[in-house]
Amino acid sequence: MNTPWHTRPMAAFDIETTGLDVEGDRIVTAALWRIDPTRRTKDVTTWLADPGIEIPQEATDIHGVTTEHARAEGRPAAEVVNEIAAALEEVISDGVPVVVYNAPYDLTLLDRELARHRPDRPLTAQPLVVDPLVLDKQVDTFRRGSRKLVDVCAHYEVPLAQEEAHGAAADALAAARLAWRIAATHPEIAAYSAEELHAAQVKWKGEQSASFQEYLRRRNPEAVVDGSWPLIASPV
Repeated sequence: MNTPWHTRPMAAFDIETTGLDVEGDRIVTAALWRIDPTRRTKDVTTWLADPGIEIPQEATDIHGVTTEHARAEGRPAAEVVNEIAAALEEVISDGVPVVVYNAPYDLTLLDRELARHRPDRPLTAQPLVVDPLVLDKQVDTFRRGSRKLVDVCAHYEVPLAQEEAHGAAADALAAARLAWRIAATHPEIAAYSAEELHAAQVKWKGEQSASFQEYLRRRNPEAVVDGSWPLIASPV
């Protein structure tokens, strides 16, 4: 019998940014964990970038990084983006799945940063992704309440204090623990291989988005919900 994916090595990735626009906003901080449950080890690499643009106060209120701090302590965005890409490519080459909560946001924004700073060198391959937001909606579709990371962690009793939320390292580690908890409590999720689970999430995200779009169109017939996962295609 194969060892369940959630008991094998995994990575976890998160970014904090200048805003919510994946096409125009920039990375401010990032974190990538390498976690090995069999060895009980976890190691994190973190980055602080000078995004090259002003960090709006609304973004600073969330992650705590000001424009002045990023300019003084952060490294040039191109260097940071290159290092993030190299670290992810190492994970990908090892065949390790990457946990990313609400993956289309983080991975799409990273993709656009790569296009901005090294247009001739995208990621060599896309990672196998585990998105606890998609998993939670699949196993507990009709639960009421917020699906923000901090609230979903509270539901599953995964530690993530409100004051720690929106720190890239804390959020990424909490997402990994959340993925483990969902798989540990739902055998049907644990039964997938990492490759099978990635493919299943593509389907589930599409279904979830279609259902939400149908709900929104009861009031707004023009509502559109993008079901792309784990990456939103670049606009033509």
